[in-house]
Amino acid sequence: MPLISALSYNVHECVGWDGRRDPCRIADVIKESRADIVGLQEVHSESDGRVESHQMNYLAECCGLQAVPGRFLMRRNGEYGNVLLTKFKILNVERLDLTMPGREPRGAIDADLEIGGEAVRVIVTHLGLRPSERRFQVTRLLDALSVERTRMVILLSDINEWLPRGRPLRWLEERFGKNKLMKTYPAPFPLFGLDRIWVSPPSALVDVSCLRTPLTRVASDHIPLIATIQTLQPEILG
Repeated sequence: MPLISALSYNVHECVGWDGRRDPCRIADVIKESRADIVGLQEVHSESDGRVESHQMNYLAECCGLQAVPGRFLMRRNGEYGNVLLTKFKILNVERLDLTMPGREPRGAIDADLEIGGEAVRVIVTHLGLRPSERRFQVTRLLDALSVERTRMVILLSDINEWLPRGRPLRWLEERFGKNKLMKTYPAPFPLFGLDRIWVSPPSALVDVSCLRTPLTRVASDHIPLIATIQTLQPEILG
């Protein structure tokens, strides 16, 4: 069974820890990871005539990957939200509304990719800042996942959960199983595990680790996570 790799990365609008906006650094991180699937959070894409300003298109072109937008906020100068980048064929895309009334809009990309001859569901999301907001959003997310349309699900996320045993985290672990907490924030000296990669079935998650390099410590305010995932054996019919 072949292995694939998936990256989850809050790119902070491509603004690094040094305060410099540099999409080229983020592109270099993605290329160096050699990930087959990339879930990005906090991507800002504006059309001001500069190629690098439309961060989604710029990163996709630099990395030779297809892009799926997950805009959940319109700003005066562009779109802001999640992005899925992948080398695999895109079969279907849905966008989940995870917005809690009275709070900043939030959402998730819910896409089916063709991997090894079958559909794999990939979700990219970024949850809210308040505990009540995250509880609301995880409930909505689990409701969507209750419709099981593929055998494998990959969740690439910044869950913004500061408490190691917060309820939203426990609910996600009930659905996906536990995985090791990896400290990803703040990038120069990570103290908190805000970013997570889950895979269902859990046995398909071979390894997950922080991609700590001199570049990732400055390119964003988060360290990216990289996962190795084992694809499933084809179903034998008849």
